[in-house]
Amino acid sequence: MPYIEGETIHDADSHVMELPGTLERYADPAFRAAIAAQDQRQDVAQLQRHGDDSWPLEMQRLHDEADFRAGFEEHLLVRKNYQATGAFRRGDRPLALDLLGFASQLVFTTNGLFLFDLEHGKNAELAIQGARAHNRMMADFCSVDRRLLAVAYVPLVDRARAVDVAREAINLGCKALMIPTRAPKTHSPSHKELDRLWALAQEAGLPILFHVGGEVKTNPAYFENGGPAVRDFHGGAENFTSVSFMGIPLSVWQTLSVLVFDGVFDRFPALKWGAIELGASWVPSLMQFMDSGAAAFGKEERLRQLSAKPSEILQRQFFATPYPHENTGWIIRNGCEDICLFSSDYPHVEGGRNPMKRFNGTMQGVSEGARHKFFRDNFITMMGAGLDVSLHGAPVLKAV
Repeated sequence: MPYIEGETIHDADSHVMELPGTLERYADPAFRAAIAAQDQRQDVAQLQRHGDDSWPLEMQRLHDEADFRAGFEEHLLVRKNYQATGAFRRGDRPLALDLLGFASQLVFTTNGLFLFDLEHGKNAELAIQGARAHNRMMADFCSVDRRLLAVAYVPLVDRARAVDVAREAINLGCKALMIPTRAPKTHSPSHKELDRLWALAQEAGLPILFHVGGEVKTNPAYFENGGPAVRDFHGGAENFTSVSFMGIPLSVWQTLSVLVFDGVFDRFPALKWGAIELGASWVPSLMQFMDSGAAAFGKEERLRQLSAKPSEILQRQFFATPYPHENTGWIIRNGCEDICLFSSDYPHVEGGRNPMKRFNGTMQGVSEGARHKFFRDNFITMMGAGLDVSLHGAPVLKAV
């Protein structure tokens, strides 16, 4: 029996769990060694969790075992990360979607999120080649089922070549274009030379997405409080605690501000933007703060040229996924009825074992129409041509 039955729900956030060495296999031969060297830190983190370097083979053997596979349905939302159904084997992912009952699912990288950091390194070419390898990998993983919507990555470090990376990704079949939440080292995400990128995305009818991992990380000084180090919820001493969580929306807050104030949203009014796995409690405040800034500095020519109040522009073109532990009903009621999207974060631990229950538990006072927007309609609007029309309203769709 699927987790969801009789209702159309689109999932705005899921992940592939790449095994070590996956990304570099999709890179041009001249860049494989360099990308592998950058990717090794992901292997170290996994080694710390699993205990020794034999874990990739053990995971593959585990997914071959008949008894383990027989438990795919029973343990669908209990097994997480590499143990989850379809976590790294593309052939099993359609079964995971059948069992989940989602009509479609955006698919992001997990280990490949380190690529964001390459934009701030010394080798811009490596950042571009890493993104191209990533996009081939994601398109290949999602090619087994039209419900799987591959998310490409487009670095902004080279303004002239960003459009070429995006065009290649679109030709590969990717359905959304991800950019970093923080600015490159030398220019704003609103730089006019990036208009060719936004024009390409708008013409293709695909959204531009932000995702957690690309933000400016919390200054390490904030963790030096005189007490013992706080372990993150994965059980290790990595990087995600209550303090680091608080800094997640800061970069996307600044980036959205310049994209609206500098007129990018207005120059491309049909282009949709989404903040995925970045929370959404901050969105009502951002809308109010941007309106306040526009009023305070209203003599600026760029602000005088805006088509509407910043909050209205965001409500027209922007979307965000609340975390399951946020008060989604409150967010919706405070100006985000047309903004909020459902997400499962499958198969990550952060998504929990019953995301539907957690989201529905905060929906008191939310109309049935607004609830349908959250689970279905807003996703359809954001995805545009990236979501086949035949997937819009079918509660259960088997692999094709």
